[in-house]
Amino acid sequence: MFTDLISPEQITILTQIILIDLVLAGDNAIIIGMVASKFPIEQRKKIIFWGIGGAVVLRIILTLLTAYLLQITGLRLIGGILLLYIVYKLYIDVIKGSDHESDVKVDNSSFFKAIWTILLADFTMSLDNVLGVAGAAGDHYDLLIFGLILSIALMAFAATLISNWIKKYKWIAWAGLLAILIVAIELIYTDIQILFL
Repeated sequence: MFTDLISPEQITILTQIILIDLVLAGDNAIIIGMVASKFPIEQRKKIIFWGIGGAVVLRIILTLLTAYLLQITGLRLIGGILLLYIVYKLYIDVIKGSDHESDVKVDNSSFFKAIWTILLADFTMSLDNVLGVAGAAGDHYDLLIFGLILSIALMAFAATLISNWIKKYKWIAWAGLLAILIVAIELIYTDIQILFL
């Protein structure tokens, strides 16, 4: 009965989405935590609240936009190439362990500058997550929505836990990288078939 509800293809896509979210969702919350830590305790909760709130809105907009754009022939090829770059970047950062957390410059002179820093960081770091999830989901919009909700939940509640898991259990990072690589190859192959074959 359960197999009537969810196909093997959907189970594969769901697994890819979960792995991509696990590997990519943690960065955003770490940035929010780093920015908030530079402020007095009474301002930290507000910065975390508005930072995560803004990041959630941004992620919803980016996901819907990316899902639409990936339906356009030619853009899947570009999306796949971008994902290949993300795989390389993650390999350097996560697997080889070169951590760039200290590279983030935090201007702690005002509350609004802190929120702006978080939103800018989230925009750049959400692109990889959104592209990976939208690419994996394809035209399965129910799974796309699940991936979006999962990435928001992980970012808001479990980022520190996940980043510790990834540092402790390297296989999680490798599995996530493999999932992103598969999505990248599928996107590139789909467009090459349409454009050149």
